[in-house]
Amino acid sequence: MTKTAVVGLGYVGLPLSLQFARSGVTILGLDIDPAKVESLNCGRSYIKHISPETVAEAVNTGKFSASADFRRIKEVDSVIICVPTPLNKNREPDISFILETGNSIAPHLTKGTLVVLESTTYPGTTDEDLREVLEAGSGMKAGVDFHLAFSPEREDPGNALSKVEAVPKVIGGYTPACLERAKALYSQAIRTLIPVSSCRVAEATKLLENIFRSVNIALVNELKLVYGAMGIDIWEVIQAAKTKPFGFMPFYPGPGLGGHCIPIDPFYLTWKAREYGQNTRFIELAGEINTAMPAHVINRAAEALNANRKPVNGSCVLVVGLAYKPNVDDDRESPSYVLMDILGERGADVAYYDPYVPVIRPTREHPHWAGTRSVAWDRETLQGFDAVIIATNHQAVNYQELADWTSCIVDTRNAMAGIKTKPGQVWKA
Repeated sequence: MTKTAVVGLGYVGLPLSLQFARSGVTILGLDIDPAKVESLNCGRSYIKHISPETVAEAVNTGKFSASADFRRIKEVDSVIICVPTPLNKNREPDISFILETGNSIAPHLTKGTLVVLESTTYPGTTDEDLREVLEAGSGMKAGVDFHLAFSPEREDPGNALSKVEAVPKVIGGYTPACLERAKALYSQAIRTLIPVSSCRVAEATKLLENIFRSVNIALVNELKLVYGAMGIDIWEVIQAAKTKPFGFMPFYPGPGLGGHCIPIDPFYLTWKAREYGQNTRFIELAGEINTAMPAHVINRAAEALNANRKPVNGSCVLVVGLAYKPNVDDDRESPSYVLMDILGERGADVAYYDPYVPVIRPTREHPHWAGTRSVAWDRETLQGFDAVIIATNHQAVNYQELADWTSCIVDTRNAMAGIKTKPGQVWKA
């Protein structure tokens, strides 16, 4: 068994660390946030779907410990990098977290160490950008003195059926020897490995997976508008279409894209494609459609309020669901923030309710909401709102109470299907 460092203990790095620890691999978790380090070493979890008991078990067995000291890289023979790869303000790839991590670990690499990047990025990041940083900082040569590989994360937060050990792992190495080292590492914790011919193929595989989802979500979002104009319920259409046992995969419309993958990753390829003189029209069109969804939702909310003889300006509006997907506390890139921003710009008094996000943490894109607290869920509170927008369909929300306590609901997730409501109370968006 080996000792491995996992850099970045967020929604990807922490579950991966714990899976390795359960498999008997000694894991050193590294993160620049001292609060995370302290929490984990005390057996506490800061991610909803990862229980404190799971963390405590890994710590108590001695298979997992956390640190903010990157000098400890010299203690390990493998390093897995799981750091964010956002877009900058110009919607261009920002791989600064990858490069900063490379600079932090390079001086402490020892000969024969394996470095694996898991952060989603454009083809060429591993064997060009990261390799150059590691070689410059360590004085060693990739593929000769140390090994280098890329293996994209495939985390699905909140999906009880998605287990780290059961999700097939794509792996690409800088050299054939690098690939073999990476396979040996992951085979200790992951059941099925999918080796590919290079780091770039592995990087492109992850982008294809997320582009596929982005384009198909854009398709159903566009059809939602088209069918809506025809008086046809897109949700009923999807339910019928998915009974086909071949050739169809259901995707569902919503108020916009959220999470760290689908709203961001396709544009990594769009940006890189320009270097080769290629245009990615499908990706860009899908981005336009999905980005336009929050404005559509607000327009529907304005129609609903107008039907009750109320303008958006001065109305009290509640957004239900701040997390980007159901039953998690992950609010990264959530369209709920965009909805709240637009409502505020149009003069509404905005609040939110989310049982999994009791207080808004600082974010890169929407720092002005930091510290805002979720409202209470009770009749008196909810009756005070002129309209409610369902942005995330958490199972923990009592939608019958929502129908009983409010007069105007804008439903972007079909959450009110099967709920007893009053005529004209629910507006689909």
